[in-house]
Amino acid sequence: MAKRTLVAESIKKIGESVILQGWVNTKRDHGKITFVDLRDRSGLVQCVGMGQMGGLTVESVVQIEGVVKKRPEKLVNPSQLTGSIEIEVKKYEILNKAVELPITLDTDGHEIGEEPRLKYRYLDLRRPIMQQIMRLRSRFARAIREALYKQDFVEIETPMLTKATKEGARDFLVPSRFQPGKFYALPQSPQQYKQLLMTAGFERYFQLARCIRDEDLRADRGFEHTQVDIEMSFVDRDTVMETVENLVKTAVKAVDGKLQQEKFPIINYDEAIKKYGEDKFDLRTEAEKKDGTLAFAWVINFPFFKKVDTKDAAEVRDSKSGWTFTHNPFSAPLPEDVEQHLAMKDVGEIRTTQYDLVCNGYEVGGGSIRSHRPDILRATFQIMGYSDEEIEASVGHMLKAFAVGTPPHGGIALGLDRLVMLLAGETSLKETIAFPMTSTGRTAVMDAPNEASAEQLAELGLKVVERD
Repeated sequence: MAKRTLVAESIKKIGESVILQGWVNTKRDHGKITFVDLRDRSGLVQCVGMGQMGGLTVESVVQIEGVVKKRPEKLVNPSQLTGSIEIEVKKYEILNKAVELPITLDTDGHEIGEEPRLKYRYLDLRRPIMQQIMRLRSRFARAIREALYKQDFVEIETPMLTKATKEGARDFLVPSRFQPGKFYALPQSPQQYKQLLMTAGFERYFQLARCIRDEDLRADRGFEHTQVDIEMSFVDRDTVMETVENLVKTAVKAVDGKLQQEKFPIINYDEAIKKYGEDKFDLRTEAEKKDGTLAFAWVINFPFFKKVDTKDAAEVRDSKSGWTFTHNPFSAPLPEDVEQHLAMKDVGEIRTTQYDLVCNGYEVGGGSIRSHRPDILRATFQIMGYSDEEIEASVGHMLKAFAVGTPPHGGIALGLDRLVMLLAGETSLKETIAFPMTSTGRTAVMDAPNEASAEQLAELGLKVVERD
């Protein structure tokens, strides 16, 4: 195959013959002459065909052979990278002809309904704004990775098939063919595994983890999300917050994001509730909202426990005493509240080492210093009403790990999808994810969930029954 030239490279090849491959972005027919804007990953260029290309359709994939010509001065388009040149087409080949498109691609897509956009997501992603956001996400993730590698973090993947955990949401269950009647759970987060990696002596771990939670859907939350999962040994709360703050600032600046403050404010939970009415708040001025500024802040000193919300099935299921955790049962209480925690007294007044990172009214990260002592973790579950047998069945593996030399440790999970959403100036996570689910929980492009065949159900020992 002849060597391909990218559109952006063609500006350096004036007078030369080139082979371009890409999509027909637009087509303008003027009788004997046809103008086509050809698009590839690097940009757009105008191609001029004398008595040819009339049969091309928009979004067809083509190969064009032609000569790079300098445009007359009065026809130069200064707003386009290749606006000073055009391609004089000698011949072309249709690699794949596009039929009439089911959705239009000449806008940002916001005026089109969610269902058609996600049904034809492979088309929707061709929009310039979607291309920009996906590339922004990639650059941001790369900046995070590079910053963590420089600080001696090790990237380690954790299992997708695991055991149900107490993390505040419903689990997605996966039936086991080899052990009929038993189920795996998809991970709500790598919480327990990353703590076990601290036991294993890795000290500094991270991964861009896929997390799956059966939660009610909304604009800034889906069944699946990606989090920048971080854990560190031999640290205190201030050390973790400083490390994460520097990481976030480095990555945001790497993609030309605007920071309101170089030093993130630290606000007590009680103060946040009193001043803003909630623990997620927006510190921007109206002018900063318009120019895309990111206003980060930390919230600390959360209550460890809260009364169960009887309307929340996950909270009701996780608690047996009427008390449940506010963030994470694996968190440690503040050092000054440890004795109160172990004594299980004045439960509502026990505070946790939890720290949340908020930005522009959203929670974009949450973490804590963890329990690394068996007695503290056991007391957490006792406060929630668990018997010794139930504690052993639920977190016995963690208690065993804590008994063989687990160092003090803490970490955080940053919401990659939400951070990219804010950097892109969007208000929906769906604009930052290649193939998001619909608001009714159906997959993009592919028709799922769907019914399993009778053969599949029989092999798994399952039967579908109607719910009341």
